[in-house]
Amino acid sequence: MSALPLGAPGRRGLLAAGLGSALLAALPRRAEAAAPMTGLRPPEWYRTRLGDFEVTVVGDGDLDLGEPAAGFPAHPRDDLTQLLRANFRSTEKLVLPQNCFVVNTGRQMVLFDTGVGYTRPFGPHTGMLLANLRAAGIMPEQIDAVVCSHGHIDHVWGIIGGDGKPNFPNAQVFISRADFDFWTDEQRASAQGWIGTFVQGARRNLLPVRDRLAFVEDGKEVVPGVIAVSAPGHTVGHTAFMIQSGNAKAMFIGDLAHHEIIMLRRPQIEFAFDTDSKQSAQSRLRVLRLLAQERIGVLSYHFAFPGIGHVAAEGEGFAWYPLPWGVAL
Repeated sequence: MSALPLGAPGRRGLLAAGLGSALLAALPRRAEAAAPMTGLRPPEWYRTRLGDFEVTVVGDGDLDLGEPAAGFPAHPRDDLTQLLRANFRSTEKLVLPQNCFVVNTGRQMVLFDTGVGYTRPFGPHTGMLLANLRAAGIMPEQIDAVVCSHGHIDHVWGIIGGDGKPNFPNAQVFISRADFDFWTDEQRASAQGWIGTFVQGARRNLLPVRDRLAFVEDGKEVVPGVIAVSAPGHTVGHTAFMIQSGNAKAMFIGDLAHHEIIMLRRPQIEFAFDTDSKQSAQSRLRVLRLLAQERIGVLSYHFAFPGIGHVAAEGEGFAWYPLPWGVAL
C-alpha cells in the first residue's frame, strides 16, 4: 500500500473529517429568511378556582372607544393623560376588553354577560364569545343561566344569534327589572344617538327570551352561590353579583368601573355612557370600599384580560392588584 503524500492527513484524520462532515450535514440549518407574521389572535380564555367553583374567563374581544378624553368629557384632559402615561398606557385611545365569566358551581354553569354578539359593531375583533367558549371546552348548550349586569350593547347583545335563535338555548336569563324596562322601552327605540341604538339592540336580544327571563333583586340569591348587589348609576338597574363558595368570595362588578387605572385612581370620575354619573360614582365608591376592606376578589368585565384580582385603598382612590397566573382566588 502506498504511503500518503507528505503533509496529507493520516487515516485517522480522514476518518474524523468524514464523520465531522456527516454530523454537520445532519444538523438543522439556520433559517436564512424571517418567517412570515401570522397576525393570528390566540383563543382568549383563562381558568382558575374560587373555593369549590371553577371560574373561566372568556373574551369577547376589545372595544376601541377612541380618544380617552371622549369617554370622560367632564374630566381634565391633562390629568387623564398624566394618569395613562404614568401607568404605561396609551394616551391616544381607550381600549376596553370584554371579559365574560363562566362560573361552574358543580350544579350549574353560569355565564355573566355576553358581549356584543354577531353584529360586531366595534369591528371584526369583537363578538368572539362563542368561539372562545368552545376553545375553552364549553358548549353554549351547557350554559344554565345567563346573568346580565345591565342592558348595554356590550353586555346583552350576545344573547341572540344572527339566526334569531338564542345562543344559549337551555339558559334562563337574569337581569334587573329596572334595566329590562328601560332598555326595552319601545318609545326610546326612536331616540337619537346611542340611546336609540342600544334600546333597539336590547329589544332584539331580551324580548325573544322574555318567557325564560327572571328579575334579580338586591340582596337576593340569583342561583345558589350568587347574590345580586344593586349598584345603579351606570344604568338605572346596574347590578353586581357576589359569588361565594365556602369562605372564598369574589364579585363580578360589571361596569362599576371600566378601567383599572382611570376609574380606580379617580373613582368619582364621570363616564360618558352613564345614565346618572353622580349616582354611578357613589355606587362605585361604596362597592370598592367593601371589596378593599374585606379583601374580596374582583371579576372585572373591562379591566385588562383576564380581569381577575383585588383592589386596595390607596390615596384618594384604589389600586388594582391582578391575580397571579395559576393562583386561585
